[in-house]
Amino acid sequence: MRVIRLATVDSTNLEAHRLVEAGECGPLWVVSAEQTAGKGRLGRQWVSKPGNFYGTLLWPTAAPQNTMSQVSFVAAVAVQKTASEFLEPHRITLKWPNDCLLDGAKFCGILVEVVSPNLLAIGIGINMAHVPAGLPYAAARLADADVEAVFQNLRLNLSNALEIWKEGKGFGEIRKAWAEHCPSIGATIKVNNRGGIFLGLGEDGALLLRESNGAITQVYAGDVRVEYHHPK
Repeated sequence: MRVIRLATVDSTNLEAHRLVEAGECGPLWVVSAEQTAGKGRLGRQWVSKPGNFYGTLLWPTAAPQNTMSQVSFVAAVAVQKTASEFLEPHRITLKWPNDCLLDGAKFCGILVEVVSPNLLAIGIGINMAHVPAGLPYAAARLADADVEAVFQNLRLNLSNALEIWKEGKGFGEIRKAWAEHCPSIGATIKVNNRGGIFLGLGEDGALLLRESNGAITQVYAGDVRVEYHHPK
């Protein structure tokens, strides 16, 4: 698969958009040593100093539009597998919808965007040399890994995970792999000011929340806060 390597760029996802406007069809990786305007989920900025990994896979797909949000889980599974090749696997866990955690602290950002009806931009940033300061959540980094080695493993793992996904037909297998690394399933959580038990993922990737009245709510966007209740 082709790779474009840049010294600096505003955002690898934005560069992928520009390439598509210029006629690019993918598959193609856009990798940069630095981002000056990195993009995160919900419009947040992703601090992008040199030394970390920043890349976007431009991926052609014939998947139905209503399945494309599942690719965030595909990418998270690939990142979990990649990080587990450099650290003890039990230390790498997943949090809905697409957070990857090292010892409970976020070390990776994933942003999947629909560039056109048949093209996805799968943006991934991995903290390696630096951890952004002033974040509202705990953050970590893959301190002892080599950026190029991580990229080569990620390329393989993401390609394999996308093949398993099969443009939505294999999401059940991705759901299973994701759930195996999400310790919050079965825990009490809060999301969008609703509280309840996290039951896992729905068939389309929605968070399944069992509320106190027994009703099961499907949540498609929001931030999750896990509440652990320890016996007195």
